[in-house]
Amino acid sequence: MAKLYFNYSTMNAGKSTILLQASHNYIERGMQTLLMTARLDARAGEGRIASRIGIGEDAATFDASTDMFRVIEERLAAAPCACMFIDEAQFLSKEQVWQLARAVDDLGVPVMCYGLRVDFQGNLFPGSAALLALADEMREVRTICHCGKKATMVVRKGPDGQALRDGDQVQIGGNETYVSLCRRHWRAEMGA
Repeated sequence: MAKLYFNYSTMNAGKSTILLQASHNYIERGMQTLLMTARLDARAGEGRIASRIGIGEDAATFDASTDMFRVIEERLAAAPCACMFIDEAQFLSKEQVWQLARAVDDLGVPVMCYGLRVDFQGNLFPGSAALLALADEMREVRTICHCGKKATMVVRKGPDGQALRDGDQVQIGGNETYVSLCRRHWRAEMGA
């Protein structure tokens, strides 16, 4: 039975690595998958899902105008698809998450989404909020704070290395911009 999955975490927990490994497992067994990532995150190159450990795959991209149900429907008309994998799922809209849920329910294709749960201010991303509400199964991908506790939050660092408290929700970046922390150390960094 197909399900909508949400695998969530903070930055640098290995979400893309897990996504690529899961897709590889399908392919190794002779099944085809569909990989998608957000068009606005081109750190690894446009249309590429890449992990910090050096593995990567080409992927289709989505933006705010992409009809996710139609993407899956058109893919199924052209070739089999055993599973759809979405990286950077926090950038999905609420409507797109509903389109994915409909594809799971009506087309029978499992959809595995990987993304951040909260932004640097501790607020849910719209796509993450919708996935938390609609996903059939959720899995936390864990990483650790510098103190050794589970990291559940992330801070955005400014050019001076200090935690930023204000700014746009979306700013693409990696280790040079974001640090994953436990809630206690996030509160200390944010002055909360």
